[in-house]
Amino acid sequence: VAGRLAVGGKSMGGRMASLLADELGADALVCLGYPFYAVGKPEKPRVEHLAALKTRTMIVQGERDALGNREAVQGYTLSPGIEVLWLVAGDHDLKPLKTSGFSHEQHLEAAAQRVAGFLLQK
Repeated sequence: VAGRLAVGGKSMGGRMASLLADELGADALVCLGYPFYAVGKPEKPRVEHLAALKTRTMIVQGERDALGNREAVQGYTLSPGIEVLWLVAGDHDLKPLKTSGFSHEQHLEAAAQRVAGFLLQK
């Protein structure tokens, strides 16, 4: 690959990218709606490799994601190179509750802007 390499994905695609990022020598990793655990199984997290991840990483996560809500994720040990962007009242697809005052489009726009800025950093 010529130039900088970023890898990522949505949900399981992001998890698979996170398993390969260091091996690929990626400059950055972006995960949207990371599946920190299977539905209904927060006691079996899928985070062991995230503690030692060397690749600069941004995870965009909804606060009420059924595969990794804010409360559960804050209890995990994550690499210091991982930045988590929490979207208010967002679900696994980053869609907020109507009562939150945010629209899905606003959340997607906020995520896109933050990811773009993250990818421009060195």
